[in-house]
Amino acid sequence: MSARALFYSPILQSPPYISARNKLSRAELRPRGLPRLLLGVLSGDRVCSFRVSVRDVKSESYNVSEKSVKFEEALKDIALRSEDLGVDSESLVPWWEEFPKRWFIVVLCFSAFLLCNMDRVNMSIAILPMSAEFNWNPATVGLIQSSFFWGYLLTQIAGGIWADTVGGKAVLGFGVVWWSIATALTPVAAKLGLPFLLVVRVFMGIGEGVAMPAMNNILSKWVPVAERSRSLALVYSGMYLGSVTGLAFSPFLIHRFGWPSVFYSFGSLGTVWFTVWLSKAHSSPAEDPQLRPAEKKLIVSSCASKEPVKTIPWGLILSKPPVWALIVSHFCHNWGTFILLTWMPTYYNQVSSFGSKTLSETVQVLHFNLTESGLFCVLPWLTMAFSANLGGWIADTLVSKGLSVTTVRKIMQSIGFLGPAFFLTQLSHVDSPAMAVLCMACSQGTDAFSQSGLYSNHQDIAPRYSGVLLGLSNTAGVLAGVFGTAATGYILQHGQDCCRSWDDVFKVSVGLYLVGTAVWNLFSTGEKVVD
Repeated sequence: MSARALFYSPILQSPPYISARNKLSRAELRPRGLPRLLLGVLSGDRVCSFRVSVRDVKSESYNVSEKSVKFEEALKDIALRSEDLGVDSESLVPWWEEFPKRWFIVVLCFSAFLLCNMDRVNMSIAILPMSAEFNWNPATVGLIQSSFFWGYLLTQIAGGIWADTVGGKAVLGFGVVWWSIATALTPVAAKLGLPFLLVVRVFMGIGEGVAMPAMNNILSKWVPVAERSRSLALVYSGMYLGSVTGLAFSPFLIHRFGWPSVFYSFGSLGTVWFTVWLSKAHSSPAEDPQLRPAEKKLIVSSCASKEPVKTIPWGLILSKPPVWALIVSHFCHNWGTFILLTWMPTYYNQVSSFGSKTLSETVQVLHFNLTESGLFCVLPWLTMAFSANLGGWIADTLVSKGLSVTTVRKIMQSIGFLGPAFFLTQLSHVDSPAMAVLCMACSQGTDAFSQSGLYSNHQDIAPRYSGVLLGLSNTAGVLAGVFGTAATGYILQHGQDCCRSWDDVFKVSVGLYLVGTAVWNLFSTGEKVVD
């Protein structure tokens, strides 16, 4: 019979050893096969290092004593000694368990927003065959598209209050399940009649309305200020990639299985996400029993105080000019964004149909233009996903280099306003669908810098009430979606010429972008104004 013993060979090192090697590499701390480990303990002004080797020895030849210990006990001793050397014992876990939990929460929020826009944008593609089947005119299409925002509007402030008082985990989980069910019920409601479809679209808006306030509440507790822009940019890029996914797969599903398949397949994905969210997510680091102490210390020391909110100081919040700058800017930004989100496939469809004046005329070439419209819409949203993360990295880098948060927010949001304004003005001069797609891509690519501007500002100026504040400003943004989407349908139906009508639609968006730029640069700030 044989046993394993550890042999310690002491080597004295001078104090410079401490600065040259104050932490041990993982390879030296993890035994594999017959490891040779270099350990060290402090002794006065010197470091005593040990080379530890493991060898097979016969038990009858050696008497286990204080110099020969069991292998398991030796590993415990290694962990204790590594702490003395500044090596975190938690670093001895596999790499996938070392992935920061705060970024796991960010990825889950990203995937929720991916599903959010998949379920939202699929209607902008499916509405084309649906309008042909049910004989809807552009005004009816605008009514259906805008009905989503009626429900979306109802739960913005309520979702923010709920998230700040109850916790973001329950609120976001509820939202995903609710809108997924509404998505799956859409084909049934459409066949029952227009009123039923409008009700289901309102219900879907109710579910998605709580998502942004809940997400903002969660990230304000989980993500340090130095990582704020990047984390929010990643989450919001989930919306853009969700649009890409929805626009890319919807035409294929419609042609292969019919338009109802889009709603059934997309709606079912929410149950998968909810299962993971329920078992892995927590509203705050304090509620997560599996969070490593080192990461919890980092988050707590870097985030603002997050005591539970009991009352909302509405008077104080609404008395601050930066809050109103955020509200007005959100309205101006979302007018253009939601028009592009809901009407872009129709725009490409009509442009590629050589100026057909009504939707009923364009659906005559549906089997060609439907796929083309979906593919054309993918490029702008891909551009937004890339630009959002690029902008987040730039913003956090500028802040880390000493530029004030206020200056960074103003720079990023100015790009988010003036970029789309410029490129939308160029659409009236294009003479090919390819150039129209390019202008749209550039417009939405610069629009995505807003994620590091106004969308990051809620946590800057009111970290404890970030959910409520986002619900408040996004209410204005939803109103822009309601009015803008409906107004677009009205302009297109009553316009004399298709191309001129679209020019009128884009001119309104450009004007609001310019108003938002002025208001934002005059009154916004990156400093805390509500504690």
